[in-house]
Amino acid sequence: MHSFIITALRIGIIGAIAAGLFGQIVVIPTTAADEVELFPPYAPLAVPYATAAIIGVACVQVVLLAAWMLLAMVRRDAIFSSQAFRWVDAIIGATLLATLVAAGVAGHLAVAEIPSPDDGMAVVGALGAATACVGVGASFAMVVVILRNLLHKATEMKTEIAGVI
Repeated sequence: MHSFIITALRIGIIGAIAAGLFGQIVVIPTTAADEVELFPPYAPLAVPYATAAIIGVACVQVVLLAAWMLLAMVRRDAIFSSQAFRWVDAIIGATLLATLVAAGVAGHLAVAEIPSPDDGMAVVGALGAATACVGVGASFAMVVVILRNLLHKATEMKTEIAGVI
């Protein structure tokens, strides 16, 4: 991979991690507090849902950090090594954790009697978003597992070719 592309990707990763930190520290808690201020019956839900959102963002940050490390391995031409599996496994684990958190949120939204200041469409929208996150997260995890298997096969082939040479 060209070093310009690696540098551009790293700049994007830094920006995404910084935006995630801003979201975790400022946006999520402020939004939760604002929603409680606008509609006080949301007060018991503010901390659990804000915590779930912060955990979800943290999982994305773990994936970005693992991508950073994999880019470093690409730059060193060491991607076909056993160390790469550690970072791919971190991506799979973080994705599964985020998917489980989203599934928990979706499950709670589906069964809980959550008061709504309007016609309840906000809860339906949140349920739809959480369900979409579960589907996307599970799909992404499956794709990464397939790619991990391809990486494993390529690593075996490279080792075999190196033995022949």
